[in-house]
Amino acid sequence: MISSTSNDRIRRILQLQKKAKARRKEGVFVAEGLRMVAETPDSLLEEVYVSERFLAEHGSDETYGKLRSRMPVEVSDAVMTHMSDTVTPQGILALVRKPSYRWPDLLDADRTQLLILDHVQDPGNLGTMFRTAEGAGVTGIIMSGDTVDLFSPKVIRSTMGSLYRVPWLVAEDLVSCLQRLKEEGVCLYAAHLRADCDYDRANYRGACGFLIGNEGKGLGEATAALADVRIRIPMGGQLESLNAAMAAGILMYEAARQRREGRK
Repeated sequence: MISSTSNDRIRRILQLQKKAKARRKEGVFVAEGLRMVAETPDSLLEEVYVSERFLAEHGSDETYGKLRSRMPVEVSDAVMTHMSDTVTPQGILALVRKPSYRWPDLLDADRTQLLILDHVQDPGNLGTMFRTAEGAGVTGIIMSGDTVDLFSPKVIRSTMGSLYRVPWLVAEDLVSCLQRLKEEGVCLYAAHLRADCDYDRANYRGACGFLIGNEGKGLGEATAALADVRIRIPMGGQLESLNAAMAAGILMYEAARQRREGRK
């Protein structure tokens, strides 16, 4: 059992928790909590760490039983608290290799439905978008290079495991990426305050992608300029716009609704 916070393995975990640079260099991130660890594909799972208290309370649980073959490393409760990113850790975390995808993994001919994020910065928003995208049947998510780190602890927790099931790519040159999508027949819809088309008037039954911008500034001009259609969600009261994750959810589920009705 590891009982010292100065242990090299514990130091490595702390670096991965705190620094995006370390995560990029190693291609590894930290997943916390029993559900998140249990949902991690075996092919990506590198190491599992559990605390004394966790073993006493959950050592015989069926969900944890599936992880025993990974030979979990036991640490003291104090060490687990030290290396955890959460205020009240569940007592289990894992080192996970980052999944990787290729361009074709995100596309599905005319059934393609993409969520395209331009400089989204809130970790909770990004995690919620991943979770909502999975529920709405989105085929992939594309993020600009300046989007918040997908593998930061807060984003990982917010995805609730959808991170492992929704293909994604980070586009260092988002404009070139959008141009390629247009060439491949993907119609781009920009959620934009200066739009004339209400979101429920557009047709999303073909290959499409929704452009969602930064929480405070919206879409960049170069990104918005490549949209085939600008759409808006009508606002009541004195509101100008919705939370980015909420707006994305409305658009993704409208597309899902249209596609279900189109199959009837």
